[in-house]
Amino acid sequence: MSIGASSTPLGKVRGLGSAREGGEHWLTERVTSIALLLLGSWFVASLLLLPGLDPHTLAEWLSAPTGAIPMALLVVVGFKHALDGMKVVVDDYVHEPGTNFAVNTFFLFLAVAGAAIALYALASLAFGARA
Repeated sequence: MSIGASSTPLGKVRGLGSAREGGEHWLTERVTSIALLLLGSWFVASLLLLPGLDPHTLAEWLSAPTGAIPMALLVVVGFKHALDGMKVVVDDYVHEPGTNFAVNTFFLFLAVAGAAIALYALASLAFGARA
């Protein structure tokens, strides 16, 4: 008996559901969303509490561990969340396997490069270079 030949509604859909993928991706998107909400709130509150927004004050703020560590987390989580979001878009709209792989790989390299540049800039502020 084939899957479609079952006489009950449950029998007709059994085996046609999830491909056992996507649950982890869905959970990762939700966790990174919550982390971005918390880190984004910290970022806005921190900027509002600074005495000024001039480059010297910002460099001094980011050279302290209380500024640099959450900012590094914000960068990493932000790029991870953006990469996951772009992967969903590509998987939904690019159906040819080779093109899908190429576009997802391009976005992966773009996200890693962007995060590396942002973390390098943050590290140079945190470990000595002043604006």
